[in-house]
Amino acid sequence: MPNLLPAERYRPCVAALLQNDSGMILVCERRDFAESWQFPQGGIDAGESPRQALLRELMEETSLPPNAYEIKVERPGYRYHFPERHRKRGKFVGQEQVYFLCHFSGPESLINLETLHPEFRRWKWILPHEFDLRWLPEFKRGVYQQVLHDFFEAEVG
Repeated sequence: MPNLLPAERYRPCVAALLQNDSGMILVCERRDFAESWQFPQGGIDAGESPRQALLRELMEETSLPPNAYEIKVERPGYRYHFPERHRKRGKFVGQEQVYFLCHFSGPESLINLETLHPEFRRWKWILPHEFDLRWLPEFKRGVYQQVLHDFFEAEVG
């Protein structure tokens, strides 16, 4: 019989789709896994709204102040399950994310990954259809595929 939690609990998170004037989106390479590219993202702290979490996470991960971008679209409900080896006893079975499409209006010189607790080593702009799902662990691929379709009508594989 599978080991089920009484009620599946998902860690509440936000993720940023930062898009520039050319229609390209920001992806960042993780420090802990070479060639693993993703969108800036992070957990929602207790007492924090998803928008507040987005502002904090973008500042913590990319040094971008709120006046460098404008939130255009907010979509909740994207979920993925952690593989069993990533689950901590009594904690979360996965993450449920609110995605934000933001228009980047600041100079690129504001993007600085050398933060207090750096998570990324490099960043780049790509067109949405250029996202390569092989950059991600398998358990995240379905959400990214859905997000890229929902926000940009991009088909990635």
